[in-house]
Amino acid sequence: MALNNVKETFGAALPDDGTAVDVLIAGAGPTGLALAIDLTRRGVRTLLVERQEQLSPGARGTGVQPRTQEVYDDLGVLDAAFAAGGLYPKTARWENGAIVDVTEMIERVDPTPATPYSNGLMLPQFRNLELLYERLRELGGDVLFRTELTAFDQDPAGVTARLRHADGAERTVHGAYLVATDGGRSTVRRALGVKMSGPELEPVPVLLADVRVDGLDRDHWHRWELPTGGFAGLLPLAGTDYFQTMIAAFGTTPDTSPETVRAQLAAHTHLDAEQIREVLWSSLFRPRAGLVDSYRTGRVFLAGDAAHIHSPAGGQGLNTSVQDAYNLGWKLGQVLRHGAPDSLLDTYETERRPIAEGILDTSTRLHRSRELRRGRDLHQLGIGYPDSPLTRELRTDLAEGIPAAGDRAPDAPCTTADGKPTRLFDVFRGPHFTLLDLGGAGVDDTALPAAAGLLRLVRVGGQDPDLIDTDGHIREAYGPGPAVLLIRPDGYLALAAPPEDATAQVTAALSTYLGADLAPAAR
Repeated sequence: MALNNVKETFGAALPDDGTAVDVLIAGAGPTGLALAIDLTRRGVRTLLVERQEQLSPGARGTGVQPRTQEVYDDLGVLDAAFAAGGLYPKTARWENGAIVDVTEMIERVDPTPATPYSNGLMLPQFRNLELLYERLRELGGDVLFRTELTAFDQDPAGVTARLRHADGAERTVHGAYLVATDGGRSTVRRALGVKMSGPELEPVPVLLADVRVDGLDRDHWHRWELPTGGFAGLLPLAGTDYFQTMIAAFGTTPDTSPETVRAQLAAHTHLDAEQIREVLWSSLFRPRAGLVDSYRTGRVFLAGDAAHIHSPAGGQGLNTSVQDAYNLGWKLGQVLRHGAPDSLLDTYETERRPIAEGILDTSTRLHRSRELRRGRDLHQLGIGYPDSPLTRELRTDLAEGIPAAGDRAPDAPCTTADGKPTRLFDVFRGPHFTLLDLGGAGVDDTALPAAAGLLRLVRVGGQDPDLIDTDGHIREAYGPGPAVLLIRPDGYLALAAPPEDATAQVTAALSTYLGADLAPAAR
């Protein structure tokens, strides 16, 4: 898959008239690509621009947490990610040219019916980008490479942006909204004047490189502790024949030449410079941490590293960023395609900023403590929005351990009415809302407001069921019912209500997302 070498002409990926889009996205990293995928599958006219001539190279962040794997499942990327990635190996610590101990730095967790993806997936970031880009192109979208957003203005009707191509050609594009996914040094954020602040991290430069190495096994994550308090590490990258190098050992800033990479590995490990056969990519990284004051300024949104930057400790940054896109994408789709009020977009900041703030605290704590072990608390499966204005929990007898409104909606294996094996994630997959009628709650589907294809009603048990809880996994995950549960397109419980007056409660909840675009739901 040689997607990193794809270059576009200036006209590629522009709308038919060349001037107007629904959403303009600046920056084709993981956040921008994930957002473009979500919007494209919703029929939202999207233009994704990237000033570089190709997708960013380098393994960089390699961890895809279980919750992000669930997002990739929904976006149609997960199978390819599993094929390209793998589990992290055990860590081997070296002293005097020999392995002195081997530890399980990253906790292995068995999957369950409710959490089928239970371990972090090692996927080099360049491969992650390639897979997201491939999926975007499958859906009919694309990236306009070698194109920089140089200026923009906004008014109540939308955003007018100036784009400059690498050859100096310029074009003006109008969009209803602009989303900045242009990284930690976001030019859009600076133009808006939005401040970013956060804890101070020790500004120790870290040399990153992707290398081919002789003389090391690929069954371990190799690590050398240095007398200075720093370290050197070599991680065998899944799906490749090379290693990711990380060296934190510098009092001064090194260059990133292949010669320096070889010399530093030879200085801090038992390897000879000649054993570093090839340096494919290298970069210098300084840990930083920060969070913006505001995620939205009028019709411009900040997402991913443009809104929050983290220490890489704990592997949270990329995952939090992709989930920003997943939260914002369906809301933009509701406003642009289904008549929801613009105020729905305010909940993007309401929901996501507290999450980023908590994760910033976690990654900063791990960075400062230098604790290496990583557990299930970093999987992001416990993230939810119980205090969101979009959340309605109307049950009063909720048993302990049963998800409440605002929580992630668990998976559960089951069967269709004719006995075919399936699972709830198969039902949730797609840009629609899902309404689970558990145990014959008696929702009147003919009275529900919904745009065509936007609401999928699924009856579990009761008369004329769509799904049969053959082994009790749905009951175990969601409680015995009867109840009605409205699942948001991003996989969180928006409404949980008892059967009494359930149809009216669902109608009231849906009105938040549908605005004036109402039609009878098709069963």
